[in-house]
Amino acid sequence: MVKDLVEYVIIGHSERRRYFHETSQDVAGKMSEASDVGLIPIVCVDQPYAKSQLLALNDSDSDSKEMIIAYGPVDAMTVRIPEPPIKAAETARFISQIQPGRPVIYGGSLEPDNVQDYVHVPDLAGLFVGEASLDVGSFLAICEQIAGAMEGK
Repeated sequence: MVKDLVEYVIIGHSERRRYFHETSQDVAGKMSEASDVGLIPIVCVDQPYAKSQLLALNDSDSDSKEMIIAYGPVDAMTVRIPEPPIKAAETARFISQIQPGRPVIYGGSLEPDNVQDYVHVPDLAGLFVGEASLDVGSFLAICEQIAGAMEGK
């Protein structure tokens, strides 16, 4: 329904898994469907289930060449405490061992006052801003900080 309106689609967000009981196999199926119609899937994974979630994608019959993996620790989303950047980097490296060559982005309680901590984590390809993107001022501040950090690169 949205393929003519968007390029990317978020699949497997923790809220969908929690409230709609989506399984890793459901997510893999949705990834295949999105890829089949030309959408780039942003597949969400979390700890402690990242390994099984990623292996289900490996078992999928679709090979989305442009898939992005969004790592969001459940604690960061439920109790609003971001994961330390070093831990986010470790998890990104772990994800890259199971899904080599895929960009890994981090999302988990990113706010204007902590986004700088994650911008320069070498194992992350980007950031996945959630609730803070709902407030225009907050999202603008995050974007400005990222743009400033990227100058000269």
